[in-house]
Amino acid sequence: MRFFIGIVPSDEYKKRLLDFHHKWKNNRITDVVEPHITLKAQGGLTTDEKWLSKVKEVCNNFNSFQITLEKPMFFGEDILYLSATSNELYKLHKSIVRVISPSNDLIKKFFELDDFVPHMTLGKINYGLSNKELREMGNLAEKELIPFPTFEVRFVRVYQEIEPNKYRKFLDIPLNNIIPTT
Repeated sequence: MRFFIGIVPSDEYKKRLLDFHHKWKNNRITDVVEPHITLKAQGGLTTDEKWLSKVKEVCNNFNSFQITLEKPMFFGEDILYLSATSNELYKLHKSIVRVISPSNDLIKKFFELDDFVPHMTLGKINYGLSNKELREMGNLAEKELIPFPTFEVRFVRVYQEIEPNKYRKFLDIPLNNIIPTT
């Protein structure tokens, strides 16, 4: 059983993303997890859940902030994503990684700290799409997903793997004692 921590867009934009994902019948990304920006990957988030109180403490001392989604980009030719920008997002990521203290190998494996690239995945080769479909998806995303939103982050979401490569909401953790709206 693995965990990771993410940030979800507004319900309205999440629906637009889900509708967009479903235009490709082979796109299995929504079978894996809902649209999100990964804040902290699996490394160090152990099944004993001792890390959870540390994450809650970091979040309790971190104010809500804004994230802006931007144009589609690629990791190599296999992964299409919307880029995400926010200085506070980097600060929160670093604070959480610092308190979890995963090994340097895990930090490298999961592209954290200096290798952290905030993004929202739209499609992947290993989730059923071809390179051609990813390119088509990227072109269509530029037209159909604009305007790219800026949204307020008031909580982070902990996801739990419920079966291999399938994650669901485990817990929402508010920022600075703000009650999550979802």
